[in-house]
Parts: sequence; C-alpha cells; structure tokens
Amino acid sequence: MAAIKSALEIAMERTKDLKVDQKALAATAARNEGKKLAGEFLANPEATDIAKKLSALTKDKQKDARAGVFEVLSSRVQLPLSAASDPGIEHAPLAAAFKALASGPLGDKKITGLFEQLTGFLKQYLEDAKHIDEAVRKQYAPRLKQKEQELSSRSGRPVHLDPMNDPEFMAFYKQNVGQLKTQYQEALDKAKADLAGICGIEAEKNGE
Repeated sequence: MAAIKSALEIAMERTKDLKVDQKALAATAARNEGKKLAGEFLANPEATDIAKKLSALTKDKQKDARAGVFEVLSSRVQLPLSAASDPGIEHAPLAAAFKALASGPLGDKKITGLFEQLTGFLKQYLEDAKHIDEAVRKQYAPRLKQKEQELSSRSGRPVHLDPMNDPEFMAFYKQNVGQLKTQYQEALDKAKADLAGICGIEAEKNGE
C-alpha cells in the first residue's frame, strides 16, 4: 500500500522548483521603507527630512522608496468627509513632502500651483455637497410630511420623522450625493496622477 503523503510534503513538491525573485523582494522592502518614512513625516513633519533620508539610501533603493513615500502621502489627498472639514488644513506639510520628491525649483513651483488648485477644488466640492444636501432635503420634504401625517393619523399623536432614518430618503440622498462624489473623485484622481508625474513616480508604482 502506497504511503499517504502529508500536506507539507505535497506543498514542498509543488514549490521545489519555484525561485525566489530577489529583485522583487528588494523592491518591496524598499517600498515599505518609503512607506515607513512617510508615516514618520506625517507623525512629525518638522522633525522628518524626507529628501535627506531618501538621499541616504543606496541608489538601487531610492526609486522604490520614493514610490512608497508617494503612495502614503497621496492617500491623504482625498475628498473631505464632512462640511466641517477644512480642505486646506493639511496641505502645507503635504505640499512640502511632495516637493521633497520633485526635482528642483520647477517641481516646487508646479506642486505649489497644484495644491493651490486643490484647495479651491475641495472647497468647491464642499459647497456643491452642501447645495445638493439642501436641494435633496427640500425636494423630499413633501413626501416626508405626507409620511408624518399618515403616522400621526394612525397613532393619534404628532409624529416627526428624521429623514436620515427614512430608507426611502436615504436611497434618494445617496444616489444624488454619490453622483456628485463620483464626478469630483474622478477629477481628484486625475490631479493625483499629475502629481505623480511631477514627482517622477511611474503610474504603475503610485499605488493608485
């Protein structure tokens, strides 16, 4: 009777001819080093010199480390989550960090201009989101009032509904707000692609 091979033996047989891609491992390690550096910067911008730390790396590490830095930093460039958000509050340190990835005065100038545009763009998004919110609530108000009247008639007492707890309203609300967010997100993604180009980060390496 043939011996039954263990799962480990089978796995070892299947992988015995696989070769470890040392170059890919080194690239991943350098990229993770860049991510860690970006995290240090975000935690303490004034004490972290990105350009100096990147230049201290060996040349074979710098490209992937820069991509790691960019991936983390670019993830912080996003649409505001609420109307209370200040779209420009983090832009000064972020712009400084991206300038460390760009090359020379021309790169600095381009990033400064791009972030000025981003601040205006995100403020416009907040204004448009506010207008959509107001318009949707106003449009749904008659339907909400009808529901309140029906419930008041059934219960014999006044009923006031919060539209945010009404499934019908929420579906209508998400549809309209979602369309606005999609349009702005597409434009923001394009801006981030432009930012990657200014910083010399290849499209397939920027983590987008």
